[in-house]
Amino acid sequence: MPADANAYGDIFGGWLLSLMDMGAGLIAARHSRGRAVTVAMDGVQFLLPVKVGDEVSVYGHLTKVGRTSMLIATEAWRRPRHEEQAYKVTEANFTFVAVDDAGKPRAVIQE
Repeated sequence: MPADANAYGDIFGGWLLSLMDMGAGLIAARHSRGRAVTVAMDGVQFLLPVKVGDEVSVYGHLTKVGRTSMLIATEAWRRPRHEEQAYKVTEANFTFVAVDDAGKPRAVIQE
């Protein structure tokens, strides 16, 4: 939406990163079967701008699991409203830690 964009009609990078963080958080919560929090974000690359009106899709997959942590690689893709071709616009690695109800790290269930 226009409120999420700069004067040139490009979506703010922070808005896009928040979508990626939410997507990675779903993967972390599902894998750890409970609450997981973002502790780091690395390797962020903005490859192309996202324009107001573009369809944005976020994809992620678990790349590493530690005792309490999970590394999730994410990508964001844009598809212009009236086109079929999609373009990768951003990528980043998110590290999540599984936490208990008190916010303390807990072991991730290994499968």
